[in-house]
This record gives sequence, C-alpha cells and structure tokens, in this order.
Amino acid sequence: MKLIIGNKNYSSWSLRGWLACKQSGLHFKELTVPLFGEDWAHIKQSSDDLAPSHGKVPVLWDGDAVVWDSLAIIEYLADKVGRDRFWPKADDARAMARSMVAEMHSSYLPLRRSCPMNVRAKVQGAQIEEDVRADIVRILTLWAEARARFGKGGPYLFGTFGAADVIYAPIVSRFLTYGIAVPGFAQAYMQAMWEHEWMQQWIAAAEAEEWVIEQYEMPVA
Repeated sequence: MKLIIGNKNYSSWSLRGWLACKQSGLHFKELTVPLFGEDWAHIKQSSDDLAPSHGKVPVLWDGDAVVWDSLAIIEYLADKVGRDRFWPKADDARAMARSMVAEMHSSYLPLRRSCPMNVRAKVQGAQIEEDVRADIVRILTLWAEARARFGKGGPYLFGTFGAADVIYAPIVSRFLTYGIAVPGFAQAYMQAMWEHEWMQQWIAAAEAEEWVIEQYEMPVA
C-alpha cells in the first residue's frame, strides 16, 4: 500500500489517513507532497497518484484500488483487517463513535478556519470568536460523554485507540497550538493522545520539515 499525504505540520486530513494506516497494522509506504508550494498547481495536474482525488490528500493506493478522503480510508482499512480494530464492539458505543466521527468529518468549519493545524506553532493569546467557541464546547461535550460512558477500558475516547481518536487527533493538536483551556478530563485525554507513539512520530517529522505555508502561520480572522 502507498499513502500520499501533505505536509505533516499542516495537513490535518493527512494525519487522519496516516493514523488509520498505522492502526490497520498493514505495511504501507508514504509519499509526502508539499501543499501550496511553488509547484503545487503543476503537481496536482501532473501527478497520477493524486489524479483520483483531484489533488486532495490523503490518497491511499492498494494495488489497483484507490481510496481518498480520510473517513473512506478508515472504512476501507476496517474492511481489510476487521472492523473491531477501528470501532467499538458494543452497539451503543459503536453508534456514538460513528456519529462523532461523522460529525467531525462534516462540521466545525469555524474552528477549522480560525485555527488551522500547525504542529510547530504555539499561539499566545489567540482570539476565539463565539462560533469557534461553540465548536469547542460541542467537541468537549462529546469527549466528556464518550469518556464517561465508554472510556473505562483505557485513556482514549472509547477506552482503546480507534477511529474516533484518529479523527479527533488534529483537534488535540489545534487545542494545544492555540492554548485552548479545557477541563481536566480533556487534558488527560489530550496528553494520552499527544504521547501516543504514532503521534510522537508524526510530531517529530512535522518539526523536521522545512516547508512553511504562510497562510497557516497566523490564525485566520
């Protein structure tokens, strides 16, 4: 398998696709394309690897099969290795996990726009608008319910690491970058996520990157 991803410092959806591949336990190689660089327009138009997604990352190639979009990658890999590796076994827990993942996949545009992922950055005194704060409160509410109802078996949202943690990993990064104040249970969850072996690998690679995307270096008003 081959996974095409963007800059690790900035590409939240690439992080999700990469974590999904790690969670699958399957061997894969990764290819990083520098997003929004001088050659980005040419790369999008000329790359056979990116053609199926129309230039969006991540893209997973598995022989002749190609999957783009992080959630589609999760589901494709779950079909290959067994759904229990990604989703809770219990119906009620799995129902909530799927709903949380779908909501993250389709929602929270104010948070995404105002607080782009930037692993290397630490923003002091970030101005949080009301619509962004509403997104934050909603996410923390979901985290609290998942941890209280289904998190007894470990430090992650549903106890053991799974699809929900894959999808919310970039939110953990954003909260840390922009100094978002969170309650103690969320601090513990974020610490567990940040210290996860795979997250540490991603963070180290992000910090070693030389690419800079100026539009993501300052919060967007």
